[in-house]
Amino acid sequence: MEKKVQYKVVVSDRARQMLAGHVRFLAQRSPTAARKVKNDLMDAIRSLHQMPERFPFLEAEFIPPNKYHKMFVEKWYLILYQIKGQTVFVDYIVDCRQDYGWLVR
Repeated sequence: MEKKVQYKVVVSDRARQMLAGHVRFLAQRSPTAARKVKNDLMDAIRSLHQMPERFPFLEAEFIPPNKYHKMFVEKWYLILYQIKGQTVFVDYIVDCRQDYGWLVR
């Protein structure tokens, strides 16, 4: 039987701060919704231990092709990550309802 490759998942400080910001913002309206979003995002990030290449690459102007994979979570959130060897680097957690033009600067 083929052994599944386990990837190490590393979440950048910037991505952690972005996650905390989204959860804080949501908690002002609904602590329950904020908890759910946080859990859903954390579960999605943890799922990258296996088959992180299952999500497509982000194709956007000013971003090198085939650099970031994109995973949508909860219809509003976009997790951007890179795979280098056996490590997945989560670099951004974006709320797509907000402008993310800053990403291309």
